Amino acid sequence: MLSAIKNLLGFGPKTDFAELVKQGAIILDVRTKGEFSSGHIKGSINIPVEQLSKNLGKLKDKNRHIITCCASGSRSYSAKSMLKSYAYTNVYNGGSWYSLNQKI
Repeated sequence: MLSAIKNLLGFGPKTDFAELVKQGAIILDVRTKGEFSSGHIKGSINIPVEQLSKNLGKLKDKNRHIITCCASGSRSYSAKSMLKSYAYTNVYNGGSWYSLNQKI
């Protein structure tokens, strides 16, 4: 239980996002189209979190690494949870797109 709380708060094992990207991870930006157009990570895919369940066909390989991001980390956390519920196996919450961009 304690480890689950630590992971939720970001105190769990650190993820090497740069390495995941080198290995071909998809960066999934779940902000609105307007937010995405005002700035985003080069090569990222934009599917707003509200439209994610209707657009799962764009994420065909359920075993591919997917890094979710948004403005602050809350929508990307929701997107990660949603993808996990649809049996996507390698999903990571990258948090804020801006901070994720600094890590990769």
